[in-house]
Amino acid sequence: MTEVAAAYLAAEGFEAVLAEELARRGVGISGWHGRLALSAQAPVACAWALDVWTAPRLVPVGSIKAGADALRAMQRNWDCLNVAHFRRAALIAARLPPMRPRLFVPGDLPPAGHLGGWTLLEPELMLASPTKASPFVGVVPGFVEDRVGPPSRAYLKLWEACLRFGDWPAAGARCIDLGASPGGWSWALASLGAQVLAVDRAPLEPRVASMAGVSWRQGSAFAMAPEACDWMFSDIIAYPDRLLELVRSWIDAGVVGRIICTLKFQGATDHEAAEAFAAIPGGRVVHLAVNKHELTFLWRGVGGR
Repeated sequence: MTEVAAAYLAAEGFEAVLAEELARRGVGISGWHGRLALSAQAPVACAWALDVWTAPRLVPVGSIKAGADALRAMQRNWDCLNVAHFRRAALIAARLPPMRPRLFVPGDLPPAGHLGGWTLLEPELMLASPTKASPFVGVVPGFVEDRVGPPSRAYLKLWEACLRFGDWPAAGARCIDLGASPGGWSWALASLGAQVLAVDRAPLEPRVASMAGVSWRQGSAFAMAPEACDWMFSDIIAYPDRLLELVRSWIDAGVVGRIICTLKFQGATDHEAAEAFAAIPGGRVVHLAVNKHELTFLWRGVGGR
């Protein structure tokens, strides 16, 4: 096994898209371990990776005890990526302090504790990284879901985006939800106590429209002039370059504190547009666990509003 300097975990079905992004960044992949792309080059930021292992090292594992002892010698908290040699990996994990996935609720912040990642490449060879990008046990966060109130499961995308952002709209915050119908995101925002202006040609579902703090304005998100608000949200189906123009217009107007929006790709992945979003000062682009062929843009203005 050659040296491994970084490893990138793709979402299921998005291995090829991750490989395309890494190639654009000049990063070669030396091999795959399940959905984990291994590279001999230094780690880079990668939008399509659910997790990035930033300091991986190859560790010989002569026995189950030796594997657990090697991990304990590095640090306490580890998350196992168990994609091969399942029984042996499970026995090693059983000798480590238990790390159980947590279910999050609105308002929670990402875990602050240190978490490393490890996997068995071969029965007697481990790849272990004391540092990695995702702080979540199991890589992706789970939530205590509301199966009664929301009109769709779209609210989970907004919840995950806010959790990864490390920030949620406060009670009374003014939020503008562009392309809001039928109202999954507006429901989630109003449930937090925010004041929501929902903009769409189509009306909201009646139960969302009747919520306290929600108002609906009929019209196109792209025809709306930027208005002062604490948060702007968009889950619009639109070409990424058109959405980029819209987002830049709101940022340039200086009227918004934070932005969360979805980049939806139709056909081939528009890597250039994703890179343009990522280059906006104060912004980053991530692939959420609930994203399909799409990315999520998170932006915070300097000092907020």
